[in-house]
Amino acid sequence: MSEALIKHFATKLIAWHGKDGRQGLPWQSIRDPYAVWVSEIMLQQTQVATVLERYPRFMKRFPTVKKLATAPLDDVLAEWAGLGYYTRARNLHACAKQVMEEFGGQFPNDTVLLEQLKGIGRSTAGAIAAFAFHERAPILDANVKRILARLFGVEGAIQEKAVNDKLWLLSKTLLPKKALDMPVYTQALMDFGATWCTSRKPICLSGARKCPFEKECQANLSDQVLLLPRKVAKVKSPELNCDMLLLRQGDSVLLQRRSEKAIWGGLWSLPESTWRAKEKNSKSSGNAVNLTANELFKLVLPDERISSVLKGCHSIERGLEIKHIFTHRRLWMQIWHVTSRSAVKFASDDLKWVPLRQLGKYGLPQPIKLLLQGLSLARGDDLRN
Repeated sequence: MSEALIKHFATKLIAWHGKDGRQGLPWQSIRDPYAVWVSEIMLQQTQVATVLERYPRFMKRFPTVKKLATAPLDDVLAEWAGLGYYTRARNLHACAKQVMEEFGGQFPNDTVLLEQLKGIGRSTAGAIAAFAFHERAPILDANVKRILARLFGVEGAIQEKAVNDKLWLLSKTLLPKKALDMPVYTQALMDFGATWCTSRKPICLSGARKCPFEKECQANLSDQVLLLPRKVAKVKSPELNCDMLLLRQGDSVLLQRRSEKAIWGGLWSLPESTWRAKEKNSKSSGNAVNLTANELFKLVLPDERISSVLKGCHSIERGLEIKHIFTHRRLWMQIWHVTSRSAVKFASDDLKWVPLRQLGKYGLPQPIKLLLQGLSLARGDDLRN
């Protein structure tokens, strides 16, 4: 391990950031731990370009931790719609309540206490502490893991505990000596991984610019830049089918709140059947034959009194088949259109008739939002809040 690199890493990185790092991002140069926390959670698994648009809007609607804590979860999910990974939104809401109830509305400045908050892991706690409190706290997100694995030639898959522990030790060892340097250093570390030491097209291979660490980077010296960090072989994503009921009555559509433990947890969506494995070599990913209304309702609303619902319904019509790709699976959704003569009352509180013009008030999965937007636009409605 290069002692010289360890000694001068922080200084070199900060100097690089002053010349080539990202500047003027709306969450930079702020010390409000609430604002820092929201930006860190939103930036997880979301592109910066998307966050640049959505972060100011979120902060305008929920400017303080108290505002977020006292807001209905549906409002938070609706504002989060389209950002994906909705567990983050539910955790934001739960964490805000926790900060209000356990810490009097003030985020703790200790990383150990920060890690006890809902949805905040070790790296996020380090980022909040570094940006908001100038604490010498390390971070280790995917970008940082890649930088350190390449610079120091760390072998082994980063998912392995021993490798992860080694990277955490490195991250801590490389911290700048001055606490006041922590915000710019932490931002520089994030930026260097996101814009220069990238996964597929690092700057050192393109030759467009000179990397400040090219003479010390072990991956560069051994011609292993694209081989480090080691990755575990990906398992092929399973493909699944389901049937979805698009039941309309007048200008309203029937929505169902999804279980918090499910994908799209807590969001409002169309009633659906159980997801099932897609048959191999099947040309159609949905049902091979048309369903009757009775069969469809038994699939998607098994706990309801189907006979009373069917009395007021017109014939069923097979609609679009929508493909949605998740991180670890692919889902084919067969939409079935049914019209009801009356707004049938359902036993479950998780079933609700919602006017198309009010859909913007509800958190909807992106593919369902786009589907219903098509219906709403045809009527001249506006789905925005």
